[in-house]
Amino acid sequence: MKSRHATVVVLTALVADSATSLPAHAAPKDPGSPPAVAQHSLRTAVTDENFYFVMADRFRNGSTANDDGGLGADPSVSGFDPTRKGYYNGGDLAGLLQELDYIQGMGTTSIWLTPSFKNRAVQPEDDSAGYHGYWITDFTQIDPHLGTNEDLKALIDAAHQRGMKVYFDIITNHTADVIGYDAGERAPYVSKDEEPYRDADGRAFDDRDYAGTGTFPTLDPATSFPYVPVIPEADRDLKVPEWLNDPTLYHNRGDTTFTGEDSYYGDFFGLDDLSTEHPRVVDGMTDIYKTWIADFGVDGFRIDTMKHVDDAFWQAFGPEVLAYAREQGKDEFFMFGEVFDTTKSFTSQFTTRNRMQSVLDFPFQAAARGYASQGAPATDLEAFFAGDDWYTDADSNAYSLPTFLGNHDMGRIGSFLATDNPGAPEDELLARDTLAHELMYFSRGNPVIYYGDEQGFTGPGGDQDARQTLFASQVPEYLDDDLLGTASTHATDNFDTGHPVYEGIATLAGVTADHPALRDGAHQHRYASDGPGIYAFSRVDAENRREYVVALNNSTEPQTAAIPTYAAKRSFGLVYGDAPKRTRSAADGTLGVTVPALSTVVYELSGSIPHSSKAPAIGLQQPAPAAEDNGRMRVAADVAGSSFYEVTFEARTPGTGWTGIGTDDNAPYSVYHDTSALAAGTPVEYRAVVLDNGRHTRTSSPVSATVPAPELTLGLPGEGTQVQGDVEVTATASPENSDHAVTLERSVDGGAWTAIGTDDSSPTYTAVDDLAALGLPEGTQVRYRAVLGTSVSDIRTVTVGSVVQQPDTVAVAGSLDSELGCGADWDPACDQAQMTFDDASRTWVLRVADLPAGRYEYKAALDRGWTENYGAGGGRDGSNIVLDHPGGPVTFTYDHRTHVITTR
Repeated sequence: MKSRHATVVVLTALVADSATSLPAHAAPKDPGSPPAVAQHSLRTAVTDENFYFVMADRFRNGSTANDDGGLGADPSVSGFDPTRKGYYNGGDLAGLLQELDYIQGMGTTSIWLTPSFKNRAVQPEDDSAGYHGYWITDFTQIDPHLGTNEDLKALIDAAHQRGMKVYFDIITNHTADVIGYDAGERAPYVSKDEEPYRDADGRAFDDRDYAGTGTFPTLDPATSFPYVPVIPEADRDLKVPEWLNDPTLYHNRGDTTFTGEDSYYGDFFGLDDLSTEHPRVVDGMTDIYKTWIADFGVDGFRIDTMKHVDDAFWQAFGPEVLAYAREQGKDEFFMFGEVFDTTKSFTSQFTTRNRMQSVLDFPFQAAARGYASQGAPATDLEAFFAGDDWYTDADSNAYSLPTFLGNHDMGRIGSFLATDNPGAPEDELLARDTLAHELMYFSRGNPVIYYGDEQGFTGPGGDQDARQTLFASQVPEYLDDDLLGTASTHATDNFDTGHPVYEGIATLAGVTADHPALRDGAHQHRYASDGPGIYAFSRVDAENRREYVVALNNSTEPQTAAIPTYAAKRSFGLVYGDAPKRTRSAADGTLGVTVPALSTVVYELSGSIPHSSKAPAIGLQQPAPAAEDNGRMRVAADVAGSSFYEVTFEARTPGTGWTGIGTDDNAPYSVYHDTSALAAGTPVEYRAVVLDNGRHTRTSSPVSATVPAPELTLGLPGEGTQVQGDVEVTATASPENSDHAVTLERSVDGGAWTAIGTDDSSPTYTAVDDLAALGLPEGTQVRYRAVLGTSVSDIRTVTVGSVVQQPDTVAVAGSLDSELGCGADWDPACDQAQMTFDDASRTWVLRVADLPAGRYEYKAALDRGWTENYGAGGGRDGSNIVLDHPGGPVTFTYDHRTHVITTR
């Protein structure tokens, strides 16, 4: 089997500015320039936590007195019904307090609670209750179903006495569904281009122009929004604090489809979407959460729906709350956001551009499932960890990311294992479960255990199906679940500290506690099989020059590999796993390791990595805008040598000094410098300094680059579509800026380009082209493009035509097909995935009553095959469309005139 070995990039000849044994910097070439500052890779206060993520209502019923929240016995009012998975089941904060021994027994250092504020108990439109905590009406009070503010204080104090922290799950994006509209309780989304916001005097404006400025136009609820907000008389003062009852502090644009502009402005299934661009909302939310820090001693926040809130909000909220927490003596206060996406170039924007500390590592969840459950090639993990450089900047990096295997929205790791390995024996499923946890605990980041996973909980999907109670359940659907590693069912309590998964997690926590480098040491890729097999990496204690080698095997057979290390002819001792107690590296530094099937072994170097006598040569590659994000400049360094090094990157623009932009401690060395705030054409100079393990440094020659012009991308119309009448033309810009004014242009039959409109309303720029007014004959080709200064988008070509020959069938083919009842995913012939043609709208429609929460990809596939299919933007054979779904109903609509398939 072929394999890949990658430790560091070795260059045969590099010219560096200088080399010195000074610990902090190298002597500069330019006497007028300060020396480059060599730094260690950043480790924030939170790089070694073990989180336990728990939904209080589903953990332990410590007091039956609060089951109905004081609202009486009627479940339709109180929301309490222990026989229904979508209602309060009885767990509370008192139950958590009673089980702190159980929680701490698996090595937990931090408890993360789902939102626990007072919720609207029942939302009739959803036939569900607010047990999950995401329908908040009072941000100052604990939900009475869970207890009191005093109960929370008692829990936090007790956890602190044990040396554990308590994290709150918080929401800034929305409140409970209280506001309706003049058009109905819930209404379809209306875009800003169709109906702009208007101030109280009727003047149109773009709210993005005011975000982050501290000012905002005065609004009139009757005239400022596309819908008139309507609040029932009984609910006019329902929300707390009182400012939340002002309807002009909400977007009031209708329900989101979770794509494009409406993912920022739309209501989540009716939940009132706050206008986070408004300074009153920014200040109000900041004050709310400062109070919880000051009065209760909360140790950190997980922030819900982060990607659905504008950047300017986070740029203000994050630094302000963090500074306040530190003023209260919370030096390790830590915030991480939910950015439900598996693309590092996107998720990393929130820790770099938006100045937040960290985000949940959704990309890790996908990679870990792929490796441990789906048998993906080990090289997939190599590629995954190589992307960690996206997170590296001056004050954050990937080491602080909370990593996880499943959650309350997408589902449990036990569920994924059963789905991915149908018919597999239980011992194999348990081995894969253990392998997934080993990867999570031994690789970089802060591991998160989702409550119940330690007891082998499974379930058929996400959302309500992944929210079983640890105490004895009365929910029929839960009683049908098969648990891993036990004969127990949900009919009894499941707090078994002898469960194999619980014991395994406790062991992993113990090993990493005894060997701290396995939690926050440098993570260096070492080896990856091309197919299923060994993935190996080192964790390095930079201060003590101690190396650990971690080798995992996702093959169902034992695998052997020669794994590179930093130490030749040295002894290594076994720390974890089934392998010889001692082994020795070869003359070339490789360590021969045999890893049993679906297992992990860890070795520790006896002694230290050999001391470096001088710093290696270093040179910068030519910096270039990243293909994945035009607002980030990839800056990479080539380092000669084969030991442990740390590379600090610096940048400066004309008239400014050198500023650190991040330190990378694993090869290949790079950072993605955020240049989105710089004007196009701005020159930027870069340099890098390498620090070896002997504290010698060497500095590269500087290299210059230029900030690129914004990159424009057309959204509509789809390439090759048939059009008539009004044609909507849309574009987006990367990086986005509220000052952009984008012109949309048209060319008929190869003729001159003509402007059809200019739009300055971000984030989507739109114009409508009235083709009917041109009187073009059928078959005429029309091209569209977008222009911003010197930037020109891709070109879309469409054809004028009034008669559309519909296909025989259209299917929603994608990774959700198994959830629809198909035998496999990506099955265009599956009956359950077929859409129905609607004569009235001339579109194809598929309504799904309850799609589990998750991240799906899909396309429109015609005539039960792949010969003709359409993806993003209506492109034929186009890229997959991504659906980040919170769980619940969803409707797919395909228009064969445009070839665009959408969701609502």
